[in-house]
Amino acid sequence: MFEELKGVPRLLMHVELKPIQGDRFQPTGFADLGAAVYERPDGKRMLLVESAQSMANRLEQTCINGQGSDLVPELNGLPYVVANLTGTDELKLQARTSSLVEPHRLNSPFILEGKLSGDSKRFGERLLEQIAYSNGSPIDWQKVASALFLYDPNSLLHGIFLAHPRLEAGRVRTPRALSAFIEAEDVREVSSGGVKNSALDPTGKIRVVGDEKNDVYGNVPYHRTEYTGNKITAYFNFDLALLRGYSLPEAALEVLVALALYKVSRFLGIGLRLRTACDLRVSGEIQVEEPKGFSFPAEPELLKAVQQGIAKCSKAGLFARPAVTELTATVKRVKSKEQGKGGSDDPESDSSDDDQE
Repeated sequence: MFEELKGVPRLLMHVELKPIQGDRFQPTGFADLGAAVYERPDGKRMLLVESAQSMANRLEQTCINGQGSDLVPELNGLPYVVANLTGTDELKLQARTSSLVEPHRLNSPFILEGKLSGDSKRFGERLLEQIAYSNGSPIDWQKVASALFLYDPNSLLHGIFLAHPRLEAGRVRTPRALSAFIEAEDVREVSSGGVKNSALDPTGKIRVVGDEKNDVYGNVPYHRTEYTGNKITAYFNFDLALLRGYSLPEAALEVLVALALYKVSRFLGIGLRLRTACDLRVSGEIQVEEPKGFSFPAEPELLKAVQQGIAKCSKAGLFARPAVTELTATVKRVKSKEQGKGGSDDPESDSSDDDQE
């Protein structure tokens, strides 16, 4: 199926989109900036509708079962890591998270600090042993890629930055192999607004005892800015040279290619409601810019290729057994003075809030 991609450094694709109803759409917004409007060198006004960070999140979401932390049943056998969180006596908590939904995938502290049943070592320690990491020594990227593929192939597609303090210098970083963004051309603002009405007291002076300082009572007017554009385009960049550079077995490369294209197909089919006021649909066929002559496969074909690849890699011992690595981590609620500064440890953080309404 992917013969045309052999030796090709990049798979570049784009597809035109349009609002599912009407002409208006709401772009992604950034804190202290708002919508990202810019001008091309030819003077045409452009708009970033969805950022690379947000698109990484959305592409990952295509293979997650509902709003949970596990894969869809169709992809059973594809590895990922689960952390079962148990609270201390003070914090009554039972929760489940995984490398599929954590902002930095395997770099989540819940995962790195978690332990396998009966194992005295943390998962992060085991991971460092498998990649033969040593501070001050060159990194063996083939071992890094093999370990990531063993536990969570999605990390190779969407990138990872192992920067937890226990991992010392944070030198292990792989960029996204699959990246995407959406932009609109020749845009115009559409200004509108509304008001949150209070049927009880429009002045907002009647408040609940104990909540007097919460200024959400009464009528609250607001404004909003949407956009129209002559063209909306989603772009996808799949770095095949990056994946080949890891020197993984051919079966591993094949399943990664099939999985990446399956994610693109799923996103275009079910993931285009980006926000309440940004509901899009595909307008036309996927256009392949490079390599010329490559036809984007149909989704059923891609799913079949992924499932066959999972079976082949599992049989070859390239996946963890069992495929889902189950860890346990005990958590507690820290006092404010114990709490760190927080924030992202990755300049290309996928936990960005830029897709919030």
